[in-house]
Amino acid sequence: MLNLDRPETQFVIHIVRQASRLVKLVQAEMISPALTKDDRSPVTVADFASQALVGKALAENFPDDPLVGEEDSTDLRSPAGQLTLEQISHFVSKFTPDATPDKVCEWIDRGAEQPAARFWTLDPIDGTKGFLRGDQYAVALALLVDGLVQVGVLGCPNLTKGYQSEVGGAGTLAVAVRGEGAWVTSLESESDTLRQAFVSNTADPAQARLLR
Repeated sequence: MLNLDRPETQFVIHIVRQASRLVKLVQAEMISPALTKDDRSPVTVADFASQALVGKALAENFPDDPLVGEEDSTDLRSPAGQLTLEQISHFVSKFTPDATPDKVCEWIDRGAEQPAARFWTLDPIDGTKGFLRGDQYAVALALLVDGLVQVGVLGCPNLTKGYQSEVGGAGTLAVAVRGEGAWVTSLESESDTLRQAFVSNTADPAQARLLR
């Protein structure tokens, strides 16, 4: 059974929910039919905003734990990055009102730390192509101790609990804890019950569903 009293489990479920809601908002507000194929600004904003939110929360809850992410704020601090930084700060401030451009850069740079015996690793948006076309993507965060994943969470905003694609729905949160199994629940509803997840017994690839 999943132990929801463990601080790390509580933390990762809460912050992945928040980060998933944030990037879902970016997707809804910045992606439109007029978006050109080469315009990656929405995923850039969402990537940085997601990492900033997680970096801030980790500093507040587990200040001694390093975070290994994908981004740093070097380009955002340059004159050419100011507009993007303003957009990132705008979205982050919807979830943490004390966000300023300088603070957002500090929170992002928490993800530039080095792995240690105990550290967190973040993929702020796993599936950038899916994100840009308004389809499947995930926010992924895990805690590793001595090289072993102890807890990992995926926030999937456009996936139902029945593993169907549903843009704008409640989404799915998947949680795995070492020794406690894997579980899924609603991304949006914090009162929704957790149900255990199992590996599919489908052996024929023709009978399997491919999400991309």
